[in-house]
Amino acid sequence: MHCPFCKAHETKVIDSRLVAEGEQVRRRRECLACNERYTTYEVAELLMPRLVKQDGSRQPFDEEKLRAGILRSLEKRPVGIDQIEACINQIKHSLRATGEREVPSMVVGEAVMAALRELDQVAYVRFASVYRSFQDISEFQAEIDKLASNGEGPDSNNHSETES
Repeated sequence: MHCPFCKAHETKVIDSRLVAEGEQVRRRRECLACNERYTTYEVAELLMPRLVKQDGSRQPFDEEKLRAGILRSLEKRPVGIDQIEACINQIKHSLRATGEREVPSMVVGEAVMAALRELDQVAYVRFASVYRSFQDISEFQAEIDKLASNGEGPDSNNHSETES
């Protein structure tokens, strides 16, 4: 590690500790030439697989595009930023866990839909409507009916009382 002050090559680590829930290592360093101290952060560089689009083109995984799509679906919904970040991290982890260098983009879309189904059903239907290119209201209704039939609908707890 070069000293950012004098550019010397010799530095020593004074202190190391885990930060960001163990995702980073924070190191206090001291330059042996000028005695200046500074902090560095070390993060594991894990490669994400490339995405293969339906037209056969390939593009790198774009976390910001993933985040934007999820945030757009969750706009004005009561979901905290911590839940959103956990969702994004879980999707990224599952993509890395495939061990593949390339994955179909559909894998990401389906992972987002599964995560949103658990997080917020309105956001799920919003995302599904764009992802699956719903053409009319009947496709929205079919998706809502599917949620309700799986016991995931908003009135799923009240069905037994109203049907009696």
